[in-house]
Amino acid sequence: MSKIQKINKQTENRFLNLYDLEAKDRMGGDIHYYVSSRAKTQNDLKINTRNEKPDGVIIYSLYGEKKDRVVLIRQYRYPLDDYVYELPSGLVDQGEDYRQAGIREMKEETGLDFSPLTPDTLYERPFFTSVGMTDECCATVYGYASGQISREGLEDTEDLEVVLADREEVRRILKEERVAIMCAYMLMHFLKEEEPFGFLQL
Repeated sequence: MSKIQKINKQTENRFLNLYDLEAKDRMGGDIHYYVSSRAKTQNDLKINTRNEKPDGVIIYSLYGEKKDRVVLIRQYRYPLDDYVYELPSGLVDQGEDYRQAGIREMKEETGLDFSPLTPDTLYERPFFTSVGMTDECCATVYGYASGQISREGLEDTEDLEVVLADREEVRRILKEERVAIMCAYMLMHFLKEEEPFGFLQL
């Protein structure tokens, strides 16, 4: 049975850190497994807390009078040295719940106002993002955006443009562009469902 023996923190960064897990594999062999985490200390790792408190929030939002466009961002990402289509997203601040974080992040990244829906928690509860390399988990919030696009809330490190995509543009993006997988799944749903939020059973 695989088992962690010791955890060694490798970095001291603000938003993301690397941890070295000294472990035994299922055959009893010694291994080192490296994990990135939003946790600031070893005690905060989900290995130790066993909680699913959301580190971040992902925002699936419709826009326009007919609710026929989805709010996307096309953002520069250093790991790819390229722009990638994503849903608006961000970290949940201390003392915030994920819906509050969604409202704040939408405003900061796009300038738009966001009105979240309140579906059954099974659709919003935090799920893990890429468990082969991180313990990060994110909640998804759903709702409607309104207002005018603005870049005033962007930080200097955020290099992005806001895209209000209709179904034709979504089809093109999925065929031709680099897309984050969580965004891609929602875009596939948006493309095929007449009522994009019908699955929420509100």
